[in-house]
Amino acid sequence: MSTDAIVLLKNDHKQIRKLFRDFRGAGSGAEVEKGRIVNKIIEALTVHTYIENEGMYPKVRELAPDLEDDILESYEEHHVADVLVVELAAMTPDDERFDAKATVLIENVEHHMEEEEQQWFPKVREELGRKKLQEIGERLIELREKAPTTPAQPSALKKTVDAVLK
Repeated sequence: MSTDAIVLLKNDHKQIRKLFRDFRGAGSGAEVEKGRIVNKIIEALTVHTYIENEGMYPKVRELAPDLEDDILESYEEHHVADVLVVELAAMTPDDERFDAKATVLIENVEHHMEEEEQQWFPKVREELGRKKLQEIGERLIELREKAPTTPAQPSALKKTVDAVLK
């Protein structure tokens, strides 16, 4: 298994995209199935966001300060997704806005992943190189072991983001 941070994050993206396809493929009238899939999406996004926020973004910010604007935008995109995740976690699949909220979450996260993969990751790879990305990847693997699998409440998320940005 590769310890390259970008490879690890792209692997997460693949798994998340599969969950998104599963949700879309469930169709109407499949509330129980959609609820199960959304629970998996929530867990995957919670873990992924945690390792990026705690491991990838701070280290890249330290080692490649010219990528600061990209990192700040990513934190904000994560914040929007986190709010949607918290709201979805409090809903039941039969809620009239459940599918709509899940769809908005999916669209936001797809945009974020596409931006990372097409624009940000190539810049990071160029700036940091293979050895640094492997070191960061090792840290991401450690963080994954202790990552939360359920979302924090919005006030806790804000405190975490505020602390990271200081």
